Amino acid sequence: MEFASVLLEWYRENGRDLPWRQTHDPYAIWLSEIILQQTQVKQGWDYWTRFMHRWPTVEALASATEDEVLREWQGLGYYSRARNLHFAAKQIVAMGHFPDTLEDIKKLKGVGDYTAAAIASFAFGIPAAVVDGNVYRVLARHFGIDTPINTTEGKKLFAAMAQELLPTVNCQLSTVNSEYNQAIMDFGAIQCTPASPNCMFCPLVESCVAFRSGTVAELPVKLKTLKVTERHLAYVYIRCNYQTAIHRRGPGDIWQGLWEPWLVESPTQIPHDTVILRKNVKHVLTHRVLYADFYLLEVDERPKLPADYIWIKESELDDYAKPRLIEKLLSSLLPSDN
Repeated sequence: MEFASVLLEWYRENGRDLPWRQTHDPYAIWLSEIILQQTQVKQGWDYWTRFMHRWPTVEALASATEDEVLREWQGLGYYSRARNLHFAAKQIVAMGHFPDTLEDIKKLKGVGDYTAAAIASFAFGIPAAVVDGNVYRVLARHFGIDTPINTTEGKKLFAAMAQELLPTVNCQLSTVNSEYNQAIMDFGAIQCTPASPNCMFCPLVESCVAFRSGTVAELPVKLKTLKVTERHLAYVYIRCNYQTAIHRRGPGDIWQGLWEPWLVESPTQIPHDTVILRKNVKHVLTHRVLYADFYLLEVDERPKLPADYIWIKESELDDYAKPRLIEKLLSSLLPSDN
């Protein structure tokens, strides 16, 4: 039995039952793909449900403010996805309809080759192969390909192979190629997993090059190019007459558009009457490791701060989207005695 047929048969018995797979609504599918770009399905499911409930149409999402979208996104990380999502919603509304060709879908902000192929395939039946981490792994192992997946050569090779294996049919809204795309991704997520793949009960084991050659654990190959750096931060939470000061992070750095307490640039800026609440709280990002100290300063008069800080009621803090690290630090605060 050929590769695609085996995967489709496996998928019909083992595929994941996900709500965005029960619709051809491109908005619902696009939203799920953006959320799942850097998020596991288990976590992303709840966010997708909340977004769909609050903004059931692309027009509703486009009419929201960026702050509202960031606040709903809080906890998912990679906040540029939320900003791009909001921007693209406005793009779609300006077009007058959701783009329905692969080329036009790629014009949406935050949509790359994989996401465009997924939307095109799942929403419109367009024969476009998806290539995500699961697909790389399944193809690399089954066909014994050791070309690094994060090189130009590797990306072209795997994209061409994935497209060639796609069981296309000549009609719009066909479910065959979209079902296959879902099948190979689920196969990688459930059967051919990164660690401890279930090779003994794999329907493709007899034709799997990696299994026969004992190289399952070595494939796919990925070059290590990312240099991880460390960064130290110090925050002072100011409590003044049941109010506190926060500011929105600007462009060109982590957490653009999110809010945080007073970020102290130098230890010499920390007032002498502060109380240390947390020390060296570790927070890991993709390309760096953060270590944060957290202080509490309780005063009767507002200290002088940079012009971009605003004063809000402490009870309103939850209305502002904040990075996960800041949420972690704030959890160590005792409530004010109001």
